[in-house]
Amino acid sequence: MRAGGAGGAGGAEGVRQRILEATYACVARWGLSKTTVEDAAREAGVSRATVYRYFPGGREELMGAVVAWEHARFFARLYDEVHGAESLEEVMERGLSFAHRAIVDHEVLQRVLQTEPELLLPTLTVEATGTQALIAAFLTPYLERHPLAQGIDVAEAADFLSRMALSFIASPGRWDLDDPEQVARLVRAELLGGIVPPPT
Repeated sequence: MRAGGAGGAGGAEGVRQRILEATYACVARWGLSKTTVEDAAREAGVSRATVYRYFPGGREELMGAVVAWEHARFFARLYDEVHGAESLEEVMERGLSFAHRAIVDHEVLQRVLQTEPELLLPTLTVEATGTQALIAAFLTPYLERHPLAQGIDVAEAADFLSRMALSFIASPGRWDLDDPEQVARLVRAELLGGIVPPPT
């Protein structure tokens, strides 16, 4: 069975997309370590040579590209969820809740994290560096519009909040990110405490 959505894709980018979708389908079925270039080629309906044409680094490059592709898809969905938020508090609350639930419900990610974390985590660590910068850039306009405590630098606050958000998404600790009231307390008391003035 070919990966969904591949049939109508054309051109070089379409072929590359088809290979990524096919490889993801194979990873979902067999895991990272058992998925081969041959598996991906067969699933995509292309030759092994075609896979190497788009991913000359072979299996290692292909797997890294698949993780990066799914990572980008996840954050595109996150952006869709939060881009209409009107306040700094709202964007953070919506973002934390959505991202946590999306990760928990991501069957492929959870299975690979449980069975092959040593293969996945290094790539996720590399991706997280760029993600942190993107989140900081997204939060910056909200911080610029929001009253801040005296002496707070917008760029430093955006960097801090992006790092903390990623940390809590991955490991919420005592916080139940499925509970809107707890998410609100986390954002307003823990993350924004000291950054924004206390409510009057």
